[in-house]
Amino acid sequence: MPLAPEQQAEIDALRANPQPTLRATVPGMEAHLYTAYDVLDHGFIRVIDYMGDDAAICQAARVSYGKGTKSVQNDTGLIRYLMRHWHSTPFEMCEIKLHVKLPVFVARQWIRHRTANVNEYSARYSILDREFYIPEPDALAAQSVVNNQGRGATLEGAEAARVLEILKSDSNRAYDNYEAMISDEGQSGLARELARMNLPANIYTQWYWKVDLHNLFHFLRLRADAHAQYEIRVYADAICNVVKDWVPAAYGAFEDYRMGGANLSGTAIACLQRMLKGEEITQESSGMSKGEWREFMEVIG
Repeated sequence: MPLAPEQQAEIDALRANPQPTLRATVPGMEAHLYTAYDVLDHGFIRVIDYMGDDAAICQAARVSYGKGTKSVQNDTGLIRYLMRHWHSTPFEMCEIKLHVKLPVFVARQWIRHRTANVNEYSARYSILDREFYIPEPDALAAQSVVNNQGRGATLEGAEAARVLEILKSDSNRAYDNYEAMISDEGQSGLARELARMNLPANIYTQWYWKVDLHNLFHFLRLRADAHAQYEIRVYADAICNVVKDWVPAAYGAFEDYRMGGANLSGTAIACLQRMLKGEEITQESSGMSKGEWREFMEVIG
């Protein structure tokens, strides 16, 4: 089970004892509070706390910009204006704290986003559980031949079975040795902070992760993208489902301008203008590299 019994007991106790508050609350987020949403085979995300809402973004913007925003007639329009023009500080007025259980190799990728507060489960003090991420067969893929960071065709048949058996057996053997090293059995045993170094990167860890909405959107733009690694993308997708209930206007603008939009260079805009005038443009006459031209053509269809 992703949630330990003591974690579930803590959640049940918190839900059974609601507290009155004068702060802004969002019904959609109140429903999400403490609920664990399963991700991968043993992981989850759950909302521990949040601050602010769509109105908090607008409040901050109007304090900052004063008369400059009076032409915007409604909060949704203002939020879209802020998103469209990359005015990021009003989005920093909202924060969310998540409890995340994830494989160590996903955590190492995740922690590259250095604009958050993190407190991780310590294997120096505690013993890690025997829980490993083992991919589903359809998530086993060969190395891409065109992208050093990507996956190619899905492994099938005997090759898929061979890889899965290696992953399972190596994980359990490493954990058996971990247990043996820290077991006292009349002796002191190896220190936990040393024994953990023999564990594989697919073992699960947990952390509390607190981030403001601006930096969360940056995380989601990269990690919920179709090109992101599957194992972190599913966490980003689960977070998206929460955020859309927290700040629906801001999330809608984010989806439109960041996830669904595209940035064009000055050279690309000039090419598009020439195309609209009926000029035939090729990669050679565009002034773009092959990579830029390919991406430009993907945008304009």
